[in-house]
Amino acid sequence: MKKTYIGIAFIVLVFGIWAVPKIVNRLSPTTLLTFEKVPDFKFTNQNSKEISNENFKNKVYVVEFFFTSCPTICPKMHQSMLKIQDEFYGNPNFGMASITIDPKRDTPETLKKYAEKHNVTLKNWQFLTGDKDVIYDFANKGFKLYAGENEEAEGGFEHSGLFALVDKNGFIRSRTVTSGEFENPIKFYDGLDAEQVQMLKEDITILLNE
Repeated sequence: MKKTYIGIAFIVLVFGIWAVPKIVNRLSPTTLLTFEKVPDFKFTNQNSKEISNENFKNKVYVVEFFFTSCPTICPKMHQSMLKIQDEFYGNPNFGMASITIDPKRDTPETLKKYAEKHNVTLKNWQFLTGDKDVIYDFANKGFKLYAGENEEAEGGFEHSGLFALVDKNGFIRSRTVTSGEFENPIKFYDGLDAEQVQMLKEDITILLNE
């Protein structure tokens, strides 16, 4: 019997040595990764006002690429953005930018109607349009988030459902995620995935407190 107790104690000790670091790691504050700086930009918002990176200076903000007539992933992305809006509503140091990849149809007037219809109330949520080539260059090279025209795609355009998080100094930020025994870095957050949207909200809070 004594040997049995010793054996159990040994197992508990070994498990504790293995498990405690993992538990502590989960409880420890997330250290965010830093990626490249967002290039300077100038676009026009839903109020026909010029908006640049200077408008987001010293602010934490989230960027998405979308289009108002999108019949596939955009509605779900928008619901995720609304949750983020509601989480940080009233915080003057937080902003959001939804950049259309269909500027021909998404005029400032169209963007304003879309925002009003879809419960956008955050003062610092900018819906942006501009020159098509500039927007595509900004998405594909500036963020390395694919956006492009495709006649065979539903709605005529292709883009990801990913959100980018930008810190107060204009750098793209993100975290690592656990996959089995490994920690894998991610650069963007999946706006279609509730768990990653929650991660995004947590990381916004971290950056706001930096």
